[in-house]
Amino acid sequence: MVDVLVIGGGNAALCAALMAREAGASVLVVEASPREWRGGNSQHTRNLRCMHDAPQDVLIDAYPEEEYWQDLLKVTGGITDEHLARLTIRASSTCRDWMRRHGVHFQPPLSGALHVARTNAFFMGGGKALVNAYFRSAEKLGVQVRYDTPVVSVELDGDRFVAVRTTKGERIEAKSCVLAAGGFESNREWLREAWGQNERGEWPSDNFLIRGTRFNEGMLLKHMIDAGADSIGDPTQAHMVAIDARAPLYDGGICTRIDCVSLGVVVNREGQRFYDEGEDFWPKCYAIWGRLVAQQPGQIGYSIIDQKAIGRFMPPVFPGTTANTLAELARKLGLPEQAFVKTVEDYNAACRPGSFDHTALDDCATSGLAPAKTHWARPINTAPFYGYTLKPGVTFTYLGLKVNDRAAVHFGGRPSPNLFVAGEMMAGNVLGKGYTAGVGMAIGTAFGRIAGTQAAAAARKVEHATA
Repeated sequence: MVDVLVIGGGNAALCAALMAREAGASVLVVEASPREWRGGNSQHTRNLRCMHDAPQDVLIDAYPEEEYWQDLLKVTGGITDEHLARLTIRASSTCRDWMRRHGVHFQPPLSGALHVARTNAFFMGGGKALVNAYFRSAEKLGVQVRYDTPVVSVELDGDRFVAVRTTKGERIEAKSCVLAAGGFESNREWLREAWGQNERGEWPSDNFLIRGTRFNEGMLLKHMIDAGADSIGDPTQAHMVAIDARAPLYDGGICTRIDCVSLGVVVNREGQRFYDEGEDFWPKCYAIWGRLVAQQPGQIGYSIIDQKAIGRFMPPVFPGTTANTLAELARKLGLPEQAFVKTVEDYNAACRPGSFDHTALDDCATSGLAPAKTHWARPINTAPFYGYTLKPGVTFTYLGLKVNDRAAVHFGGRPSPNLFVAGEMMAGNVLGKGYTAGVGMAIGTAFGRIAGTQAAAAARKVEHATA
């Protein structure tokens, strides 16, 4: 019997496996995907949000705990567990040396990379390089890894973990277990159930694209909730980004994001604006736009900029629709021409002169317009004009299992002695809603490492009890 069983193959799972192995436990990792698709959503990540009180290697200036906490508090609207959030924040300041020991390399942020040079450490080679480094290190340390092995149920004795069963009917026992199998974002049926129908008779989730892995179907999460594990979070809340409508259904990753929203206006299919595009810096608000687009007719939106914006944002992979007049752009995008042109002209007329600075919360705002644009408001009046069609892109869902600071799964408020959870399956404890760049990796790294350490300790207790 293995000491620690880790279910999942992303960042949180691998952090747990490595920590458990470093603590002397024998470890088995079971991953639902085939080897070539291993890594879960972590393969699509780029960076880790890090607290630091002074400049550190690839991080400039300082990003102290209180500022990090205030940023998280703002994007979640207060729907967060402060104790667990601060634990995550503090852990983010000390994990990079450990990551480097396991083969992860960091690089300075790219020019124009979402204003996160101060707050986020970027992985050399991105998330795929990170998970590959962790897998190499795990295998070198003797961690067993099995692919194509989805786990569908957990056998419990009260609140104590006993074994799991796979889709093949196999039963795997272990002295302790870490659940790190992701959310349910690629389970179309569950998304439909969570989002339901809107007042227009639409099923919004039918138009969602999944930015990450197709293997996060939430089977294990659903089983645990049905088995009486304490849950947390709203099933409709998720890290949702407005992405290129031409993106693939799964695994589009970072390259499908459209980052010019704050430099122009966004309209729905009726040609109407519906939210403040300049509310805050893009890394702090980009993840609300998927949900905003999901609430629009047809779950579709259009990001509109002009020539002045070009060069001020990370360019998307696919070129946008271009036109020499606003009327021509409306026709090419299939928008109602008169309504669209009026929307943009009304916006242009409402823009007040200011000192435009996209690196600061500047004083370029609209006046007398609803919704207002509170920063970076400049008339869209310089041809050529560009339009990007947007759809909601789900990264991961926030419904998860309730935990304490030892990453233990709870049953009726009581923590399990040998069942732990990390990553997306518990991120809702910290992220009740909203998102800020790199915090998902911070949560997964912090709680993956905690879960692995605790699982190894729990396995030792079982060993001593049976000796």
